[in-house]
Amino acid sequence: MNRGIASDSVADLDDALGPFLGSWTLMMAAMMVPSAMPMILLHRRGAVDAARIFAALRTSLFVAAYLFVWAATGIAVWLAARIVDGALPVDARPFAVAAVLVLAGIYEFTPLKSTCLRACRSPADFLMTHWRSGLRGDFRLGVEHGIYCLGCCWALMLVFVAAGAMGLVWAALIALAVFVEKVVPRGFTVARVIGVVLVAGGLLVAVRPEIASSLAGKM
Repeated sequence: MNRGIASDSVADLDDALGPFLGSWTLMMAAMMVPSAMPMILLHRRGAVDAARIFAALRTSLFVAAYLFVWAATGIAVWLAARIVDGALPVDARPFAVAAVLVLAGIYEFTPLKSTCLRACRSPADFLMTHWRSGLRGDFRLGVEHGIYCLGCCWALMLVFVAAGAMGLVWAALIALAVFVEKVVPRGFTVARVIGVVLVAGGLLVAVRPEIASSLAGKM
């Protein structure tokens, strides 16, 4: 049975936090930066207007701070994987996957999800209300945007880790879902459709636990 909850992925990296964080951060950059590009490009325009010679440096610092939030999240993922791998019985893991799917689906309908998604979908409003001058301001701005992005997407990432075992096809699917929610029109409607699909998938796994063992293998 696929153990899920990223335990296999952690084991493949010899249980070392450093290599795991490196792989995790690269994966988060590939998955999250495309959906953050409207914010990044708008920040670059603002940085040029404020100090043209430092525009590239300021935007790079903004992006680095944004990715720092996701890298820090990887520490929690690594620790949780080790704890779950040691504490959760094998027979209970399919039900844990089912619970994760249902939880992630329900979260798509919550006010917190809507607030964070709105911030991610409205880069101009976010920059107008959070903009600060100087390199320190750019770093803080990147961290703040990363926190909103984490608030928007943490449940989908939990699905990626728990049900998908951090597989590449799952990474592409979650990245696509994040991009559609954040960038394309009617993203809020798409988020709710994704929520329904996740809840339905979780209930199906709860009824047929053997599905959990094939999720990562088939994807």
